[in-house]
Amino acid sequence: MASLIPVSDPADPRLADYVRLRDVNLRKSLEAEHGLFVAEGEKVIRRAVGAGYPVRSLLMARRWAEPLADLLDGVDAPAYLVDDATMESLTGFQVHRGALASLERLPLPSVDAVLAPARRAAVPEEVVDRADVPAPHARPPRRVLVLEDLVDHANVGSIFRCAAALGVDAVVLSPRCADPLYRRAVKVSMGAVFAIPYARMANWHDDLGRLRAAGFTLLALTPDQTATPIEKASMGDRVALLLGSEGDGLSSHWLDEADEPVCIPMSGDAMSAGVDSLNVTAAAAIACHTLMR
Repeated sequence: MASLIPVSDPADPRLADYVRLRDVNLRKSLEAEHGLFVAEGEKVIRRAVGAGYPVRSLLMARRWAEPLADLLDGVDAPAYLVDDATMESLTGFQVHRGALASLERLPLPSVDAVLAPARRAAVPEEVVDRADVPAPHARPPRRVLVLEDLVDHANVGSIFRCAAALGVDAVVLSPRCADPLYRRAVKVSMGAVFAIPYARMANWHDDLGRLRAAGFTLLALTPDQTATPIEKASMGDRVALLLGSEGDGLSSHWLDEADEPVCIPMSGDAMSAGVDSLNVTAAAAIACHTLMR
């Protein structure tokens, strides 16, 4: 059972996990150093705990103690109770959802492990908790998103939410892609980042070869309207869709590495109005829906 601890001083060192949540550089450093991330809001906190992330602590307005009573009963961590002014002073913004949780990160599996046809029954019992053994899939992953250098956390969170809603099996991130467990990404995804297996590449230049070696056809999504319309692309048994950064799209290297460039056809009226592409989250949603056909 969580210990309910009233705190009135935003400088109290016990609250250090929650300091200045909008300061991206500070949070990257602090969260990497301590191996933590922050979940915001009752639904997201519940989903994080349900996904097996250990709770370091909770921070909440006193009014949230009762709605979260069942969760607190099952958590062996301090729950710090603060007033709204203390929470805003500490975090740097008004926390409308009233509750935050600091949770421990779990080791990320390797790209190879996420792409493998993983079934726990096939894994020796003595290694089921190893970081390179992913959670079991009902079947081998067939549809995967590969994100190259998306730097906006909200976009990453939105794409994970699309992936979860539309049946994508896994996400692979380039080395410089934004962190799916950064607070804003977690919040925008509504906890979908806990539901989709994901891994981060170690080598941007060469690791697409790992997807091809695992049997994936690589489709590169581009705004170029001379590319194959995505609904007409060759969809093999295993497909990886490459999505590029918000401004520049996919790098020339990844476009060259792909098996086929694909596009979302734009209407003639849109093109004449100067709208030649969609933002990456809208494009991801349409593409994911097409991949599931």
